[in-house]
Amino acid sequence: MAQRGRPTLSEIRQNIIEILYFMQKGYGYNIYSTYRKIFPTCTLKSIYYHLKKGVALEEIGIEQIKDEKGDYSWGDSVRKIYYKLGPKAKPKVDPKVQDFFEKKFQ
Repeated sequence: MAQRGRPTLSEIRQNIIEILYFMQKGYGYNIYSTYRKIFPTCTLKSIYYHLKKGVALEEIGIEQIKDEKGDYSWGDSVRKIYYKLGPKAKPKVDPKVQDFFEKKFQ
């Protein structure tokens, strides 16, 4: 019998895993801005959806949650969730991502 529902594989989530493989850890907007520099346009909402879905599938883990003070348009603090690779992540070491990080740190 065929599997029902949405497939759990996602190109966007796999790209996030590739980015986290090189970043080691990052928060949502940081991952989003890196994603936009490497891959075709994707919305911030979609990135956050796939981060949440990746945590549920254990492909992405939560490193830490920090409340940081600052001068933001919405107030004086922000809660940043730092993500890392989860135990079920399968990075393929995408050459585009590897090239981006090699050029960034030269």
